[in-house]
Amino acid sequence: MRTNEIVKRAAELKIAIPAFNIPYLPMMEPVVRAVEDEDTFGLLAVARLEWIKFESGSMAAVRHEYGRFAESKHVRLHLDHIPVIDEDDERVDYLAHIREALELGYESVMIDGSRLPFDENVEATARVVEAAHTAGVPVEAELGAVLGHEAEPSMSYEEIVATRTGFTDPEEAARFVHETRCDWLSVAFGNIHGHVSKALRDKEKVAARLDIEHLERIRAGAQVPLVLHGGSGISTAMMQDAIRAGIAKVNVGTDIRQVYERKLREAGGAARDAVYERTRELLREHFRISGMADRLLAR
Repeated sequence: MRTNEIVKRAAELKIAIPAFNIPYLPMMEPVVRAVEDEDTFGLLAVARLEWIKFESGSMAAVRHEYGRFAESKHVRLHLDHIPVIDEDDERVDYLAHIREALELGYESVMIDGSRLPFDENVEATARVVEAAHTAGVPVEAELGAVLGHEAEPSMSYEEIVATRTGFTDPEEAARFVHETRCDWLSVAFGNIHGHVSKALRDKEKVAARLDIEHLERIRAGAQVPLVLHGGSGISTAMMQDAIRAGIAKVNVGTDIRQVYERKLREAGGAARDAVYERTRELLREHFRISGMADRLLAR
């Protein structure tokens, strides 16, 4: 089955597909092994910032590493955040990145125009949709702004929630999906990214509080599978509420990255083993999708 069919199936079953970000290449093998051993399904993802600010190398390096360990029943390869304007306010040649990913065989891609005005986000997303759909690849887009990646955050999490800064507008979501024809939509409703700047990346992630009623209004407008970015640091009960309200894909980065980095700093630390165990725990206890491979992949 194609990735888009699997994500749609997850939405129908009211479960969520986790997308595990790979900022360090040695994390690939234990994550793939954990997904296989739990007999479930997951995405392996890399964002542009992970080969610029971490050590995943490049899109091609991640694709090569994925090919060493992956088999198609349990995992697919996803290109995460390719921004039009990045977290450092620099313009990015986003279409070139997307085209490279398509040539490399990535099975889904994400364009992030969230730092653009609405009409410009629509325009950039529609360009990516045209290129990716021609190659038979689904597109994730973002409307609203999931904050947290900025080098110097302009406000605290409490201020973000109190002012609803970046929250996705449900009416705009309906128009955005109609005009862009994106397949999945990343939305903001209290979720927040983990920090990626060197000064902040080791800090414990804030315990996010999700506005489930707002999410339900977004779902009613968008009518496509919705994506939650910033999946680390959310309680299991709140995560399950979000999944029942329309989230069909969840990005997980900080949770497994910090486990890996902590073990690397320890003398004799088994970093890959720690990633494997934490990934299995998330699949089994947090997402509750162990043993779900056959249901997700049923035609």
